[in-house]
Amino acid sequence: MARKRILVTGGAGFIGSHLCRRLVADGHDVVCLDNYFTGTKDNVAPLLGSTNFELLRHDVTFPLYIEVDEIYNLACPASPIHYQFDPVQTTKTSVHGAINMLGLAKRTRAKIFQASTSEVYGDPDVHPQTETYRGNVNTIGPRACYDEGKRCAETLFFDYYRQHRLNIRVGRFFNTYGPRMRPDDGRVVSNFIVQALRGEPITIYGDGLQTRSFCFVDDLIEGIVRLMNAPDDVVGPMNLGNPTEFTIAELAQLVIELTGAKSKIIHMPLPEDDPMQRCPDIGFAKRALGWEPAIPLAQGIERTIAYFKTIV
Repeated sequence: MARKRILVTGGAGFIGSHLCRRLVADGHDVVCLDNYFTGTKDNVAPLLGSTNFELLRHDVTFPLYIEVDEIYNLACPASPIHYQFDPVQTTKTSVHGAINMLGLAKRTRAKIFQASTSEVYGDPDVHPQTETYRGNVNTIGPRACYDEGKRCAETLFFDYYRQHRLNIRVGRFFNTYGPRMRPDDGRVVSNFIVQALRGEPITIYGDGLQTRSFCFVDDLIEGIVRLMNAPDDVVGPMNLGNPTEFTIAELAQLVIELTGAKSKIIHMPLPEDDPMQRCPDIGFAKRALGWEPAIPLAQGIERTIAYFKTIV
């Protein structure tokens, strides 16, 4: 594989840091860009001694002028607590960030990957979700800053693809978990594990019968890299996630079992626009990339618990 100079925006975040580690291990020169709103230097600390790794503090809402061969655009807070903290900035990050990174790709003729999300489907009335489904999104709700920001970013990517013949890839990430998640991100996996390790009650919003599909981060990274390296006619959008569904109640019981916690389960009202079902159809990824998740939920949760034990 030819050595490339690769920019990863949001590279000090949860998923971005795992991607940086993979690309450095593959022998590429990696420029990790982050403004540290949700990412941290600790996430990429093991890479700082590598001669082919560079850390750059920058916000993607401002233009960037460097020379690169490839761009992975992952910059954006992804958990409701963080993206709702400053919703205007969240939309700017998705939209202005896409414009700036697409402009950089246009100037350098770099291949560019957009980290999109299953949130573009909203609260789906089609199950499982295929890439042709156009979604059921509340454009004025509290989650819209993220949902609509990512939808607009996809629009921009495909307009640059058609208008400027840019070499793009768009991957729609479903629920992903693993080491280096933030304990305060409000996501269900981190919430349950932190509550269990602290001996606190485990909080389920709603009746717990809503379903999610959980993809371990190593599996997602493999899918991202395969999509980026796929033939040029495989642009996406492509679902990247685990098609095996679990109810939130089942996840809570698994976490209690694997941590050995004595936590009780309490129920709270369901947040506005929280989807009842979220599950990817990954037929496209299987056919085009030969990819599907390989790590079972129990094994991934054990590895995630081991990480949280070091920080909680």
